[in-house]
Amino acid sequence: MFMTFEVTEPVLIIGLGGVGSKLALELKEVVNADCLCISNDKKDLNYDNSIEVSTKSIINPTIQLIRGCAGEQTDKIIKHVTNYETIIIMANLAGKAGAALSPTVSSICKEQNKNVLSFAIMPFKFEKDMIFQSGISLKRLRTNSDCTIIIDNDALLDSNPDLTPEKCYEITNKAIHCLTTSLKTSSISDDMNIMSTSKTEEDLETSLKDSMRMLYEDAAPSSIKRSMLYVYGGSKIPVGVINSISNIVGGIFEEDNTHVDMSSSENTNVVMLSAIQGETRFDKYDPLGIIAHDKTIDFDEPECSIKCELDIPQLE
Repeated sequence: MFMTFEVTEPVLIIGLGGVGSKLALELKEVVNADCLCISNDKKDLNYDNSIEVSTKSIINPTIQLIRGCAGEQTDKIIKHVTNYETIIIMANLAGKAGAALSPTVSSICKEQNKNVLSFAIMPFKFEKDMIFQSGISLKRLRTNSDCTIIIDNDALLDSNPDLTPEKCYEITNKAIHCLTTSLKTSSISDDMNIMSTSKTEEDLETSLKDSMRMLYEDAAPSSIKRSMLYVYGGSKIPVGVINSISNIVGGIFEEDNTHVDMSSSENTNVVMLSAIQGETRFDKYDPLGIIAHDKTIDFDEPECSIKCELDIPQLE
């Protein structure tokens, strides 16, 4: 039996870093939410309700330094989240700010007993310097969240090698918009979910197959326990086509654990949200991820550094 995550008003969307802040600002009206942007870069904070994580004079700070400096803003973050029931976190774990801030901010929200829904965007394979850091941040973000939705741009690129990285971002961002729009009308599973989608196709069966190919890049079929199929296109889609794609999914997964949600949209497309119980490709991003956090002496304190006033240079 699957537990479902319920979005309870009032809702606050927290955008972390540039990508996260942009998504949060775009989606706040969709879910009737307030917005808070947090970043170490002033350019990301073009919104009145924002918190700057200052790294002082260091212009190219490490993830650990950003995370350490974020601790100085704990009281401000608590003040901003206090009056809300549900917190939605938007974090691009391929970026420094998203990877640095997501463990800290999600931990604060958890300590305040909030319902936490997190969207985590994972890096491309060629962003090698962020693979390890994103794996660490995702592990802690999942621990601190009631529900986590993972968006893997690299899986979309693997299943569609003709796409540019920019086009991948465009496609996944549209899917995030669609999924967020559906939060009030459909249920999502607690814990970990993987979102998969495809290039917009007139042929919905092709769109579905592309979405499943993307999903299989991240998780084995045996680990997929429940799938929510969001079909966009509304009244333009023949009933026979809807039955066909529903039968395809029901034939692969357990039919009782497959659900279809219809939404109106200018384009026809399919977005899948699959609940995962088992190993995913992201477990390999952090080589120490196989160690249970209750066996790790420092799990509750993510690695960070602070700026110390010493008479010797601090190297970052």
